[in-house]
Amino acid sequence: MQLSKFSDYSFRALIYLSRHQEKLCTVEELAQELNTSEHHMKKVIHYLAKTDYIISIKGRSGGVKLGASPDNINLGEILKRTEENLNIVECFGKPEHCPLMESGCKLKAISTQALREFVEEFSKYTLQDIL
Repeated sequence: MQLSKFSDYSFRALIYLSRHQEKLCTVEELAQELNTSEHHMKKVIHYLAKTDYIISIKGRSGGVKLGASPDNINLGEILKRTEENLNIVECFGKPEHCPLMESGCKLKAISTQALREFVEEFSKYTLQDIL
């Protein structure tokens, strides 16, 4: 399984903001320092600004900063919020696309358990744990 760019960039942005809590950061700075496009970073910051994870301050001397303590930001929660589609096999979202679903395919159950454990593993850690 590969995380989406959106999740990847969200994790990067939160890590960077955690390491630079003493200042306001700009989207341009984040994009440059994290080797991402400014366009994608704007989308990430816009989304994260709707959560408690970051605070966005508008205006000429504005910027973004971490909105919560790193030890209160759970990695599993970030993952669940930023991954648009955690379906690791097509039948999760479109069971009609697989003719084996009606015959009791066990792959879906195994995949579901694997995904659950993947998210649970992320949920064991906070942003503070990875700084």
